[in-house]
Amino acid sequence: MLIDGKRLRVLTAMVTPMKEDLSVDYAKAEKLADFLVRNGSDAIVVSGTTGESPTLTAEEKLKLFSAVKGAVGAKAPVIAGTGGNDTASSIEFTKKAEKLGVDGCMLVTPYYNKPPQAGLKLHFSMIARSTKLPVLLYVVPGRTGVNMLPETTLALAREHDNIVAVKEASGSLDQAAEIVTGAPEGFSVLSGDDNLTVPLLSVGADGIVSVASHICGNEIHEMVYAFTAGDPKKAAEIHRRLLPVFKSVFITTNPIPVKAALSLVGIDAGPVRPPLVDITEAEMAKVRSAFESAGLGK
Repeated sequence: MLIDGKRLRVLTAMVTPMKEDLSVDYAKAEKLADFLVRNGSDAIVVSGTTGESPTLTAEEKLKLFSAVKGAVGAKAPVIAGTGGNDTASSIEFTKKAEKLGVDGCMLVTPYYNKPPQAGLKLHFSMIARSTKLPVLLYVVPGRTGVNMLPETTLALAREHDNIVAVKEASGSLDQAAEIVTGAPEGFSVLSGDDNLTVPLLSVGADGIVSVASHICGNEIHEMVYAFTAGDPKKAAEIHRRLLPVFKSVFITTNPIPVKAALSLVGIDAGPVRPPLVDITEAEMAKVRSAFESAGLGK
């Protein structure tokens, strides 16, 4: 993903630290963002699915954007999750985020109302026209109930200069490859699934919006940049070693496992908000086992 001429290949979809009373812990968010940038992340995505965006208020999200941007400064771009299933509200919220000085915005396909392809195109076009921010589209049908087809993504990329990338979490290599084939110059396809990063790189993707990078960011950075530097064998070796970790952070609903797994690198991110529930002891044992089997934390 290109922002200000810089290629971003490893973006972390950051969790939102909470206090025991379930209020947002902004001080811990600042520390976590700094930790991620120092450990392999080229950019930070704030208030995405992994950040528990459905249970954050608009005010909390804006405070998070400011806190994270203040913490990482010019060291790494901050991408604000500003999309929703109401076009007018998404436009208004994206404008507020832009005024705070974020470096880009991520817009998810509208959920629950399940618009057809023409509605998706209209939704994203209206938001893109309302902002000067670089736009990262987010396609995740497993969460939203609607897929955005390659022809829709490509039409948006061609018609709007500030739509610069798509986070592809459809799980379809065919879909990602079709987008890569037809993409205009400078448009990026980013994997939305850690376990598909190297397969997607092999069909022309540029990088990953990662969850596992919370706990193995340097290794994921090494994997992605090995591939793009012309060493797919090394990338594949790292992928295979980290695969148990990739699977473990999705052993139950994201971000439950990864939020708990941060304790393995010495970070307390607190509980998750209802309707999510905290990780079970059995699930945490599997996460810890995967972490250790990958040779992490030593």
